[in-house]
Amino acid sequence: MQFEESNRLRPMAHAVIPGGAHTYAKGDDQFPEEAPGFIVRGEGCHVWDVDGNEFIEYGMGLRAVSLGHGYAPVVAAAAAEMRNGLNFTRPAALELTAAEKLRRTLGQDDRMVKFAKNGSDVTSAAVKLARAATGRDLVAICGDHPFFSTDDWFIGTTGMPGGIPQAVRDLTVKYRYNDLASVEALIAAYPGRIACLVQEVETTEPPAPGFLAGLRALCDAHGIVLIFDEIITGFRWHVRGASHVHGVRADLTSYGKALGNGFAIAALVGEPELMELGGLRTDRERVFLLSTTYGADTHTLAAAMAVLDVYEQEPVIEHLHRQGRRLAEGVRQAAQAHGIAEFFGVAGRDSNLIYMTKDAEGERSQAFRTLFLQEMIRRGVIAPSFVMSYSHTDADIDRTVEAVDGALAVYAKALSDGVEGYLVGRPVKPVFRPYV
Repeated sequence: MQFEESNRLRPMAHAVIPGGAHTYAKGDDQFPEEAPGFIVRGEGCHVWDVDGNEFIEYGMGLRAVSLGHGYAPVVAAAAAEMRNGLNFTRPAALELTAAEKLRRTLGQDDRMVKFAKNGSDVTSAAVKLARAATGRDLVAICGDHPFFSTDDWFIGTTGMPGGIPQAVRDLTVKYRYNDLASVEALIAAYPGRIACLVQEVETTEPPAPGFLAGLRALCDAHGIVLIFDEIITGFRWHVRGASHVHGVRADLTSYGKALGNGFAIAALVGEPELMELGGLRTDRERVFLLSTTYGADTHTLAAAMAVLDVYEQEPVIEHLHRQGRRLAEGVRQAAQAHGIAEFFGVAGRDSNLIYMTKDAEGERSQAFRTLFLQEMIRRGVIAPSFVMSYSHTDADIDRTVEAVDGALAVYAKALSDGVEGYLVGRPVKPVFRPYV
């Protein structure tokens, strides 16, 4: 497999775009040196790069594409609406229709909706509402969850806080997932100062019995706004989200990614008394909530409604879980067959799997992650994780398991002989790091 055109374009991209990509997770430092640098087309779960190589893909647009690339009904709905114009001086009637449809799909007819273009904006808007409603400054986030927003209140807590004043960094504090005692300790350490708790409902580990209900109770008892980030879990765990699966409702919830099947749309859904702080029916000081030129462009709303139609009419969620379960079983069997199950494995919901790579000492290893990525790419699979789509067929899963089996055969040799003898070039690196 050759990457001549990708290699030609890479230095050109870095000369024009900081980092060579507009999204850090898509950057060169996240992939092996022998990897496709640029994608030109996608169909279903298959993509083609600038060199004409075809791959089965499992990143699925950083988990945004749940139906498949170029999914015909969604594309058709967006294209049809584009003929009517995308953006007007007053709200489009479609804004109301889309908001009502989202509420019905989520089973939250008593709530209000605000659309935007990305998950960072809607989650940050939720934080702003919480601060305004409570009159408090501190934001408490789950420190075990990887990402909430590109805004300073979160990025200041990461390993890449450059450009963010210490005073801003100090306004965000952390608690541990599935550890109510850590939440209670945080509340006790900052009495009457915490505006909100922010966390994903679930990532690779399900919430422990009573944890989410305990968060809800603590927030109610201390006047704290509970915010759930369902940017990933919404429309992947269940059409009504992971909070529905676990039976606990937050005050404000952010949705995105799979809502648009790759189209740029996100939504904040929440209690009217909070949401109205950014509206025209409040007697309190108003909050500049979400107001962007492209926040509700019509073709994107049409795409989102088409996505919700597919979810309502077809067994999307069941398919995501079934195919993920088949793949997970195949991966585990391959790891056991090569005698490396303690060094390589998958975790998380079947619809949204990640894999863990360990070295010969049993430590988490970026070098071995890179090796696995490299060997999967050589076998026609791009898999920074194992994210399912409605377009992943049985044949795709079977071919992927074969690729995993071949990649793990190399992995097993590298455990014995040393990874440096099998890895081409440098290992991948964490996104959040202060220096290159």
